[in-house]
Amino acid sequence: MESYNYILDIALILLGTKLCGLISRKFQMPQVVGALFAGLLLGPAVFDLVHETEFLNQLAEIGVILLMFFAGLETDVHELKNSGKASFVIAIFGILIPLLGGFIIAFIFNRQGVMPFNADSSVFLQNIFIGTILTATSVSITVETLKEMGQLNSKVGNTILGAAIIDDILGLIGLTVVINFSSSDISISLMIIRILGFFVFAGLSSAIFYMIFKNWLDKDSLHKKRYVIATFSFCLFLAYISEAYFGVADITGAFIAGLTLSPLQKKYYIEDKLDTVSYALLSPIFFASIGLKLVLPEMNIIIVLFALSLTIVAVLTKIIGCFAGCKLFKYSNKESLQVGIGMVSRGEVALIVANKGLAAGLITTTILAPILIVVIATTILSPILLKMSYKEKGRLDMSNDEMNLACNEK
Repeated sequence: MESYNYILDIALILLGTKLCGLISRKFQMPQVVGALFAGLLLGPAVFDLVHETEFLNQLAEIGVILLMFFAGLETDVHELKNSGKASFVIAIFGILIPLLGGFIIAFIFNRQGVMPFNADSSVFLQNIFIGTILTATSVSITVETLKEMGQLNSKVGNTILGAAIIDDILGLIGLTVVINFSSSDISISLMIIRILGFFVFAGLSSAIFYMIFKNWLDKDSLHKKRYVIATFSFCLFLAYISEAYFGVADITGAFIAGLTLSPLQKKYYIEDKLDTVSYALLSPIFFASIGLKLVLPEMNIIIVLFALSLTIVAVLTKIIGCFAGCKLFKYSNKESLQVGIGMVSRGEVALIVANKGLAAGLITTTILAPILIVVIATTILSPILLKMSYKEKGRLDMSNDEMNLACNEK
């Protein structure tokens, strides 16, 4: 009987995310906020009905891969190129300011007898590592929110996507540098070579697949299902290669796969067919899985203060850093604020970084709880604040989206 529990888990997640999504829409909030709350309610933090399992994590991983594939598919390549320089500078500011903020908070709390940091490793490296966690950006939630509001393929949307990719790469290098000082197992130069190698490989494989698609699949109007199978397989292939062989996040490979096909007209057919799988199964599991991760340990006043301080700093430093970077390129105040808010969510990227630090002995398991609270809080706050920043325009977009959803549900 126990081996069939995953079926009940999926049923509860699908029903819970849909119900909470409808409730959040009633309050004029993105449905993704409701899906995140559903994970919290179903998980160990509240009702303890569904637990994190390897199977659910694997489905959630495919869900975020597909989500980023859609992001690449809907991206305007020319607009992304135009925002390339701005995205790089915004990513730099969006890394340095949170790094400094996290370091200061860790410096205040990382004193003997105050917080249970690891006494066997360098205090300075521990403080730097907490800052490194705050540099992370996970745009999967932002992508879904912008898509829901019809703002993904916009100046702000393209800037966020470009900055987030650069942020991931620079954050990976920064993580490697910090861990390298605490362990001699990782070579910084090798990491940089692998990252460069990935983009060379991704460029070549994308060019080959694009030619195959345009010269073979694109001419076949009778067997359209082949488009979907071929493109989704390419997406999964590039996602796997990027993570397994180059150490680059799988979502980066998925985004590039989508970007490869974005100039083609057939992308609308592909997205329409794959969106059914994503909407009905994979996306709800991914959003709920974030809430399922929250398992609260025994909390004392110091840990609560640390978590609260870290959360406030995580939100403000990302917004301030990206806002400053945007202003250098003459973005309006509203656009600069929207980019900053769009970069707030830390998501699974911060969890990956935290787990690396735990394995390297830079933090203890007790420190993971405040970090997880930061991840949950920023993930929930990001879409809410983003919707508020699009207040006037967002209402129109949401009403159109509601009509589309109503048609789909019929």
